Amino acid sequence: MKISVVEAGMFKLDGGAMFGVVPKRIWNRMNPADQDNLCTWTMRSILIEVDDRKILVDTGIGFKQGERFRSHFYPHGQELEESLTEQGFASEEITDVFITHFHFDHVGGALCHNRHGRIIPTFPNATYWSNERHYNYASDPNPREVSSFLKENFVPLKEQGCLQFIDCQSDDVPWLSGLKVRFVDGHTDAQMLLLIDQGMQKYLYAADLIPSKWHIRLPYIMAYDMQPALTLMEKERVLTECVAEDRLLIFEHDPTTEVGKIAQTDEGRFQLETKGLLSSSFPTS
Repeated sequence: MKISVVEAGMFKLDGGAMFGVVPKRIWNRMNPADQDNLCTWTMRSILIEVDDRKILVDTGIGFKQGERFRSHFYPHGQELEESLTEQGFASEEITDVFITHFHFDHVGGALCHNRHGRIIPTFPNATYWSNERHYNYASDPNPREVSSFLKENFVPLKEQGCLQFIDCQSDDVPWLSGLKVRFVDGHTDAQMLLLIDQGMQKYLYAADLIPSKWHIRLPYIMAYDMQPALTLMEKERVLTECVAEDRLLIFEHDPTTEVGKIAQTDEGRFQLETKGLLSSSFPTS
């Protein structure tokens, strides 16, 4: 198994929304805001090569939305397909696309416009993966999430027959070789995290449960989360397991840190012990 980072660009979000109840005088030292209170975040996909499959995890914002939408989030930097090309992969080679959840910054790049203006899969030979509970939830969103679930980002996947569902369970679900899926509900209903067993090393792609190294601290919960108290419990479980199993966290939105090892102090606080680049800082097999 080989895991590679595939950057899908950067974007900006309100700092207060990203750090929740944490005061600005604290979080602003971590990820300083601009004059509009916006902080820069990455959209970090990963590519997993295992057996004969090339599995892409999440897809960034993409290009379908118009200028008005993009002006709210300032997407910039290297785009997903550019990153793939730079690493020697064509879109046609991707066999599977695992979507953690259907918020626009995770699924927007899953579909694109062809030269006739029709929405088509960005990865034409891939099977896309979600779960039925989340699909139904995103298709009829609550007022708080309605602007995050853009139906043109995911409904065409089902309509065009390339979307399949993983059975949503309370226990971790074995998926493909070395990969398991965990369902969490604090951020949004039935978000899917990916547990990766590479042999010598274990990873967790934490998506929006723990989007950055700063969110390792238990009270650091995004205002975007639908059930913050549940997020707190889900985070504590994940972090406890990471310490016990020596499992590394892959951060989807951290602007500088791709992956990190978690430690727990004598007082029970979780903290980042080591950080680095997924491609070079930790062992592979």
